[in-house]
Amino acid sequence: MTLWDWLHNIDQQFFSLINSEGALPAIDFLLLMLRNAITWVPLYAFMLFWIIRYHRKQAWQFILLSVATFAITDYGSASILKPLFSRDRPCYDAELIPTMRTLVGCGGRNSFPSSHAANHFGIATFWFWAVFLLNGQKWRWLFVWALLIGYAQVYVGKHYPLDIVGGALFGWPVGIIMAKIFERWSPRSGKHPVSTFATPT
Repeated sequence: MTLWDWLHNIDQQFFSLINSEGALPAIDFLLLMLRNAITWVPLYAFMLFWIIRYHRKQAWQFILLSVATFAITDYGSASILKPLFSRDRPCYDAELIPTMRTLVGCGGRNSFPSSHAANHFGIATFWFWAVFLLNGQKWRWLFVWALLIGYAQVYVGKHYPLDIVGGALFGWPVGIIMAKIFERWSPRSGKHPVSTFATPT
């Protein structure tokens, strides 16, 4: 058995644990909501209000770099990495099909990495460090938000857990880079410098 075969086997087991064995049908609607962009409109509105209300001078850099983060993670994951790895989604896995719960359509065939995970972990990382740069606060809940969306992707049958990990590992450095640009670009935002290898402790 190759290393990839071993990893895939472990990934299948964790997928089944989340998607079928450990699933609670009573909360299916909640997990479906978590992965719906409309659900998070209040969060985006809050971030927009917060940056304009409390840090107006840095608002346009914050907004522009937020959009840039999303654009890079979405394009990079969907148009470069997914075709490069060409890993099939769980809904195409003959070993999983008999027992898996598919709560949403299968979608495109390529699965790795998860664009949802890449986008949200990228945004969460950028926002975390941007907020820290501006006022020294560590909004760790941003990573909980990204993690919940990633978990929902596995729960509904859209991705393997490793797809979420891969998306997070792609989004994280993109968010860090955008935060470093924000640190150098926006006025008076460098009071608490970004540490590239630091964790949100």
